[in-house]
Amino acid sequence: MYHHIKQLMYDVHVGEPDVRFGTMLLEQFGGANGELAAAMQYTIQGWSCDDPERKDLLLDIGTEEISHLEVVGALIRMHLKPMKKNLSRAEEDPIVAVTGGGGLNLFNSVGNPWTASYLKIAGELDVDLRNNIAAEARAKITYERLIHLTDDQGSKDALQFLMTREITHMKAFSAALDSLGKDPFSIGQLAPTPGLVNEYYNDSTGEGAIGKDGLGSWIGQNGLHVVEWPKNLETNGNGTNGHNKNGGGLRTTKTAKTGAR
Repeated sequence: MYHHIKQLMYDVHVGEPDVRFGTMLLEQFGGANGELAAAMQYTIQGWSCDDPERKDLLLDIGTEEISHLEVVGALIRMHLKPMKKNLSRAEEDPIVAVTGGGGLNLFNSVGNPWTASYLKIAGELDVDLRNNIAAEARAKITYERLIHLTDDQGSKDALQFLMTREITHMKAFSAALDSLGKDPFSIGQLAPTPGLVNEYYNDSTGEGAIGKDGLGSWIGQNGLHVVEWPKNLETNGNGTNGHNKNGGGLRTTKTAKTGAR
């Protein structure tokens, strides 16, 4: 059951409306990394979750995201208000002015409609928690960029609040993931192919105008080792890469032909 209270989670104040900035804010209303997407993603994950404690976490944060959506919506309406009766302001974004009446609608900043394909729902708790951590990170950086694009202090304050809550949620999702006690590379039930799982393919090689070959110092951690690819790729004669069922590794039958790199 849901219950609405006629009070914003964060009071919004706009000194000087900016129609262009209001249009940008629609990204956090009806965009891929916006509050509606987050609310739906976490809530649906929560409804499907069998773990009582983590189900509660998902529903807590999913419900808060609806409150965030309301804050963003209030901010957008204040910035878009001039386009309701002013032709020159309406011309700054005719889609919002004509289709949405200068108000809210489920579109992103360039007029694309919201879609459920924005949602990342795997039905596997640890995978969903990773999806959520990434979603919060994307939302955080989006708010940060929006803060840099306005001089209105009231807007900055509201966006600072929303941006901060993204980090709070990242902490909560990360803690829930860590509490599962799973190996970070243990996903699902089936084990990866031994040998193959530790091969890092040096796929981008050579040196030219767009860069040069260089492996990061972290390669070698988590059991990884470098395999030159596709230079040393060998096949078994039928187009497959020669990895066998019992431990992976490269065979020594026939070297694959490769084009210039």
